[in-house]
Amino acid sequence: MLAKDIIVDSIPPIKPSESGEKALNWMDEFKVIHLPVVKGQEYLGLVSDNVIYDQNDASAPLEEMNIAYNRPFVYSDSHIYEVMKIIAEFNLTLVPIIDRRENYVGCTTLAEVTKFFTNSSSITEPGAIIILDINKVDYSLAQIAQIIEGNDTKILSSYITSSPESNKMEVTLKVNREHIGGVLQTLNRYDYVVKAYFTQNKITDALKSRYDLLMNFLNT
Repeated sequence: MLAKDIIVDSIPPIKPSESGEKALNWMDEFKVIHLPVVKGQEYLGLVSDNVIYDQNDASAPLEEMNIAYNRPFVYSDSHIYEVMKIIAEFNLTLVPIIDRRENYVGCTTLAEVTKFFTNSSSITEPGAIIILDINKVDYSLAQIAQIIEGNDTKILSSYITSSPESNKMEVTLKVNREHIGGVLQTLNRYDYVVKAYFTQNKITDALKSRYDLLMNFLNT
């Protein structure tokens, strides 16, 4: 999935000739705290609500304000992981997308990226979640997959969490079966530490409800 595939068409860029008040109104309407500032096809940078609130006169055009724009962006052919990186690095609600000629082509939002990863992580698919605690030097997804598939079970998605200060990693697996007793026994036999596991009911009640709460928060 590329950045151009998750462009949100409903959020327009603001022109430097338009007022700070208009920018704030749009941020409120679209539930974001950033907007791309675009002159013609040129992407100038992002403006945030805090920057505008710090101005003496929010009714003035942006180009008359003393604003030093930050200029985070991703290219339209960048992978969605790069979008996530920029969101985290700059703490953004919105990411501008430009083409390789540096022309502005659109934007995507934190909410849109969250929806994509929720769908791609198979949260709503039947099955169970297994969380393993593994030494980094021992990690082999191929071996883990072989163990799980040997129990007539498939991995639908996987996610790794680790810290540079630790020699451990947490591997979260979504599998396509709810009854995973045999899988857990085999993992234990191969000395894998099962930190936690969740059946479908717990997934529906816990993980999906947390996702719904996040979506409600983003849309308020």
